[in-house]
Amino acid sequence: MSTATRRTVLAGSAAVVTTGVLAAATGSPAAAHGSSGPKPTIVLVHGAFADASGWNDVIRRLIRDGYPVLAPANPLRGVDTDSAYLASILATIAGPIVLVGHSYGGVLITNAATGNANVKALVYVAAFAPDAGDTVIGLQTMFPGTKLGLDALDFRPLPGGAGADGYVKKAVFRDIFAGDLPRSMTDIMAATQRPGDGHTLQQASGPPAWKQIRSWYLVARNDNLIPAAAQRFMAQRAGSRVVEANASHVAMMSQPQLTADLIALAARSTRR
Repeated sequence: MSTATRRTVLAGSAAVVTTGVLAAATGSPAAAHGSSGPKPTIVLVHGAFADASGWNDVIRRLIRDGYPVLAPANPLRGVDTDSAYLASILATIAGPIVLVGHSYGGVLITNAATGNANVKALVYVAAFAPDAGDTVIGLQTMFPGTKLGLDALDFRPLPGGAGADGYVKKAVFRDIFAGDLPRSMTDIMAATQRPGDGHTLQQASGPPAWKQIRSWYLVARNDNLIPAAAQRFMAQRAGSRVVEANASHVAMMSQPQLTADLIALAARSTRR
């Protein structure tokens, strides 16, 4: 992680902390072993135009620290369908769960955690954290700065006239999605991206789990998909503890240690 990365933690009012202070708040491995109760299962949910491999570097760190981890495939077929699928996976996990979402994955964790008493913490990584009735397109365009307009997408029709899947155009993929990763990597990401159903952009979210479950939020300051102002608005509204980083939309890939540290901080809160 770059020493130039500044981290900001907000708890109601803003408070700026150094890397060392965040490390102390996150806790040392020795402190973690002193916590009571089992380590929670970490469930990592990816968003559109991506797959679960985007979590790989975070997963390595969490497994190294002894956390059970699951990163399921997001169907990307619609808010209700995808949330129900995630909820069905969560129902198979015994014990405490920390649920982590990136981008559109934030919509799913917000909905799928509702009513599941095992979900003890929510972590949003440059993610949508909707309230009831919010839509992805509404939150994305609430503040200026997004570069993901309809002109940046290629829509490919689904069979039987059932709508269309949206892909980010290769020419703008790196700038919008992952400007702080090597082009050799983002070219592969663009070629292998998983599309989202175009209808998803305007589908309303349900009652938010963050009203009952504690949440943490990693704000990506250099995000060209979800403007940082929108991320801060959603985090403040949800009452999330916030860390900020100079990162693109895929903060978990460009800042995997910071992301893993924040998840571990949320996980330790479940063991007190």
